[in-house]
Amino acid sequence: MDNEITTLYDEYRQGGTNRRDFIRKLAMVAGSTAAALALLPVLEDNSLKASTSFQDNSDLVTEFIKYPGETGDMRGFLARPKGGKKFPAVIVIHENRGLVPHIQEVTRRMAREGFLALAPDALSPVGGTPEDITNVGDLFKKLDNGQTIKNFVAAVKYLKTNPMSTGKVGCTGFCWGGGMTNQVAVNSPDLNAAVPYYGMQPKAEDVEKIKAPIMAHYAGEDTRINAGIPAFEEALKKYKKEYQIFIYDGAQHAFNNDSNAERYNEKAAKLEWGRTIGFFKEKLK
Repeated sequence: MDNEITTLYDEYRQGGTNRRDFIRKLAMVAGSTAAALALLPVLEDNSLKASTSFQDNSDLVTEFIKYPGETGDMRGFLARPKGGKKFPAVIVIHENRGLVPHIQEVTRRMAREGFLALAPDALSPVGGTPEDITNVGDLFKKLDNGQTIKNFVAAVKYLKTNPMSTGKVGCTGFCWGGGMTNQVAVNSPDLNAAVPYYGMQPKAEDVEKIKAPIMAHYAGEDTRINAGIPAFEEALKKYKKEYQIFIYDGAQHAFNNDSNAERYNEKAAKLEWGRTIGFFKEKLK
């Protein structure tokens, strides 16, 4: 597929441009509006295949569930191995695009590692993640940050008492979800492990509240987020918290997202995933 076309589609899929402008730009590259409209289902199919990595899901039990949150019922995608009775649990927090197919696939991947994995939809209070995420940023602006954090903290309680759970709960998240993972660690003393990916760090004075061990992953080429690392690490040391910080040289923000060809860094993603799974298996046993 032409790189220019792929770049245009990635920008549209991530909410960087609206559908009308995307079709107009695609028509200019493809030669006509008709050609652009014919290409669209191909692009969507390729994106879905990239997100699901052609995985056979017959080894998993998956479902959309609801759990009680601060703002009412929260919708979430739940996945677990088909065999077995109880599993350590992991919350998977999405990026600022919502509960998209890629995050559902990451949740399935976590389940394949032997966890009861739950990806809450932070946008549940405003109708949930829409199929067309072009203007999803407007929905995120409607969320109350304090209530959103409490909705994720409620997911910890839900998983600790879930009959399929061992009672041990970890949390991981990406970009916006990485920042939320840090907030769950600050606000939930029941959390047993936290793995934020390139997420905004909590305030230094809030670090004292963290009970869970932290493993934080950062991209080397992520100047804005990385600016907060020194103060975060200083606070972790000051309050004698258990932590690990990894910075992946040459990687860009969102390097774990294999449905985003421009940002995905296979070497870094495989390395951090192995570290993450090992950390969860150690801390949630």
